Amino acid sequence: MGQKYRQFSLEDRCEIARLSVEGRSIREIAAALDRAPSSVARELKRNGGAQMGYAPAYADQQAKARHWIGSKLDRDTALRGRVLGQLASGWSPEQIAGRSGREGEASIGVETIYRFIYAQIARHNDYSWRNYLPRRKARRGRRSMKARSPASFIAHRVPLTQRPADAAGRQVPGHWEADLMAFSKYGQNILMLHERSSRALIGTRLASKHAEPIGEALGAMLAVLPQPLRRTVTFDNGTEFARHYALNALGIKTFFCDAHAPWQKGGIENAIGRMRRFLPRKTDLATLDTERFLTLVAAYNATPRKCLDWQTPAEAFSRHLLHFERESTSPPSRG
Repeated sequence: MGQKYRQFSLEDRCEIARLSVEGRSIREIAAALDRAPSSVARELKRNGGAQMGYAPAYADQQAKARHWIGSKLDRDTALRGRVLGQLASGWSPEQIAGRSGREGEASIGVETIYRFIYAQIARHNDYSWRNYLPRRKARRGRRSMKARSPASFIAHRVPLTQRPADAAGRQVPGHWEADLMAFSKYGQNILMLHERSSRALIGTRLASKHAEPIGEALGAMLAVLPQPLRRTVTFDNGTEFARHYALNALGIKTFFCDAHAPWQKGGIENAIGRMRRFLPRKTDLATLDTERFLTLVAAYNATPRKCLDWQTPAEAFSRHLLHFERESTSPPSRG
């Protein structure tokens, strides 16, 4: 009866790396570890990095991911199908975990979903699995961000420090953030508006990036809302928003972030980042019909958010809208 196969430990992998650096042959490494040469050769081939060579920690991580069988999503095919379907629809792992608990479905943890996806990438060396994740990252970790250049001058510009305090708290509806979603083909842009309280998103495609048509588009998007739902709009320092003051005629106050501080309007930055999954920069807007565009925006507004106690932005915004409509149509109280 043959000897049972024994997995390499992290210590074994450190020794393999050390001996490899010293130039030892596979047979010499195998003899030092009392292992079969074929096992050492397989270890170097399967768990070594293409660019970094054989790194013990990376090799150990790759091996564990390949042999990891403890996920709920491996055992429960129905749950796996539901989770992968929601990921494909644009839900994040956190949204799936939060909503499943809210609706009484089979519970699933955020980390379980992430580990399952990254395990598939490692097991099969198939990076297409990353497309299930909102940011499509092949590896976990933060990405560096580059700051934008500020505009040299914008007429009637009011700094963010003068914005009402209730806008910063996200409790009072009617405070918006605006930005352009740009695409690689010249002249193609989408104007996006994000409501800070409900996290609702609205958008329109632009024929021009010039300040005047953008000012007109902003007015058209907001004019249809009740006055309490159009209080302020916050912009970055792009010159395309130079006609911001036209919104003052609608009773809307406008404010601008500090230079190189897009995080001060983090809601719209996050929303555009999520939309990039379905509208990447290389998209040709000429091939995107209006119905498809509206469907994508509606899908964003139909995904639950942790900050809304797993309600969707559409549900939260509709509640605000119905509240102000009832308030405006209710008969005056009798003295």
